[in-house]
Amino acid sequence: MKAKLDRSGCISCGLCAETCPEVFRLADDGVAEVYEENVPTEAEGKAVEARDGCPVSVITVE
Repeated sequence: MKAKLDRSGCISCGLCAETCPEVFRLADDGVAEVYEENVPTEAEGKAVEARDGCPVSVITVE
């Protein structure tokens, strides 16, 4: 499973980083980023939850 995030549409709410810190974090510029593209098996559920909870739908998890 891989995670992607369109940083240009991110509103920096931080929900993804709170929900799945194994995959997402807020970068130095305050915008969320994927720092672990290959989602660890044990974090797959949380990555999907982060995707589904994103208020601007910029996260893809496949």
